[in-house]
Amino acid sequence: MLWQGDVEQAIVLFAGCKFKRAINFLAYLRNHRHRIPEYGYLQQQGITIGSGSVESMIKQIGRRVKISGAQWNQNNVAQVLKHRCAYLNGYFYSPKYIYSAPN
Repeated sequence: MLWQGDVEQAIVLFAGCKFKRAINFLAYLRNHRHRIPEYGYLQQQGITIGSGSVESMIKQIGRRVKISGAQWNQNNVAQVLKHRCAYLNGYFYSPKYIYSAPN
């Protein structure tokens, strides 16, 4: 049901349950029904639904910031992240990419 995005049907299914976990899950569905996506469609489109890749990248950035001997100026962090994001998204070498203007 939830895989196809049918949150309302899942709510109906769990509505009569008396177990605490089921009641908590039902409350979650009711409170977040507007944010629950159709996972099957996202997977079919090749869209990642997990957070693992983002969490991994955050750890990688954290390790690079702590490189021995590296000196970081807090005023430059936003610019460095802008360049890294542009590089990873394929925009870094685009003629339209502005290297020095902060966002």
